[in-house]
Amino acid sequence: MNKEKTKGQLLADELFYEAPLAADSAADAFEKANAFCEGYKTFLDEGKTERECTSYAEKMLVEAGYKPFEPGVAYQPGDKIYTVNRAKSILAATIGTKSMAEGMHLNIAHVDAPRLDLKPNPLYQSADLALLQTHYYGGIRKYQWPTLPLALHGVVFKKNGEKVEINIGEKPGDPVFCITDLLPHLGAEQNARKLSEGITGEELNIVVGSLPYEDEEVKDRVKLLTMKLLNEMYGITERDFNRAEIEAVPAQKAVDVGFDRGLVGAYGQDDRIDAYPALVAEIETKNPAFTTVCVLTDKEEIGSDGPTGLASMYVFHFMQQLCAAHGVDSITCFKASKCLSADVTAAYDPTFSSAFEPQNSTYAGKGVALAKYTGSRGKGGANDASAELVSYFTRIFDDAGVVWQLGEMGKVDQGGGGTVAKYVAAHDIDTLDVGVPVLSMHSPFELASKVDIYMAYKAFKAFNEAQE
Repeated sequence: MNKEKTKGQLLADELFYEAPLAADSAADAFEKANAFCEGYKTFLDEGKTERECTSYAEKMLVEAGYKPFEPGVAYQPGDKIYTVNRAKSILAATIGTKSMAEGMHLNIAHVDAPRLDLKPNPLYQSADLALLQTHYYGGIRKYQWPTLPLALHGVVFKKNGEKVEINIGEKPGDPVFCITDLLPHLGAEQNARKLSEGITGEELNIVVGSLPYEDEEVKDRVKLLTMKLLNEMYGITERDFNRAEIEAVPAQKAVDVGFDRGLVGAYGQDDRIDAYPALVAEIETKNPAFTTVCVLTDKEEIGSDGPTGLASMYVFHFMQQLCAAHGVDSITCFKASKCLSADVTAAYDPTFSSAFEPQNSTYAGKGVALAKYTGSRGKGGANDASAELVSYFTRIFDDAGVVWQLGEMGKVDQGGGGTVAKYVAAHDIDTLDVGVPVLSMHSPFELASKVDIYMAYKAFKAFNEAQE
């Protein structure tokens, strides 16, 4: 027999709040999320590098009817345009019915991810093995990278300027590559190191060959055979490594995780997990009130510097050119614009609960995560969104049935992290951080909830379609 609730219990129901599970938001929530994530997994497999993500995104945009952006053209409401920045970042926009003087709606994510870059002169032979030296990119935990099957992706420019694209280790039958680790039987000295030094940067050397060239009179026969095979495949010489950008990434494909298939497991989900939903939301946006701009940017993992990172002006120059063609003052536009800085946050991990403060953490399966501020310790390096802005976005999300949660990345003095939000806010654009909570962030195999990914898509789409 159900006991009638007391006055206090009824008051608690009215005043207290507990974040729901996103899968409970609708009977078909997981079914829709599962279908959405099939396209997402393909995006991850096709885009192991920022160049590949940009290329695949351009293909999606062209297939959806987007036209290359032409500065000086006064586009009409509903027109869809895009532009690629140096093959590593891409912008897409749908022209709104309102004047750009009333602002634009921006969704910005990044498509670079922690990885291992080859050094400028990487190939050497030692102990009859051919190896490649690497320089890690972004915040990795180095001990996680040995003994994984790795693939090589990138571009090489030959002496005559011809570009050669490298992709080895992904197709069935391809060889893969690997960083070795010390066997436990001989690991006494290594075991005494701090975890952060268990593997050092100079020990992240990739084994790429073991057989000698047939001529016994030649020096470095294993290295020579490796270089001969590369020359036969791509027409390159050792000198061409100086004109190359080659990245080593996990060869693992994106897969479902768990008996219930509720999680996606893959490399590079930070931050392609927000880039894909933002891109799909942009493609599906028709005749918005505000001009929408979707940006998939580069270099976030190393501070957003360089001409393809958000610390540069390329996004804001694009906005200025749009404004100029429509006779709108860009300062007025920027001040009225709003942005979702779409980047991941840490999902509460019960195995490592001591790093988190449960009441203010975000959780896998409880929807897309909002972060009023990021940064570290005393909010250093953060964009601290106003209460007015948080209210604006949460009203839009609630009206669209978006399941969202709000929290911080771990305990206050535990560490922290930043996003591109501060670079957007520096241009007088109101910006809020939003993204999918991720388990094992920055590892070679990250986990995230499919329903959270779908809620991110709904959030971006709701913002694009907002009338206020």
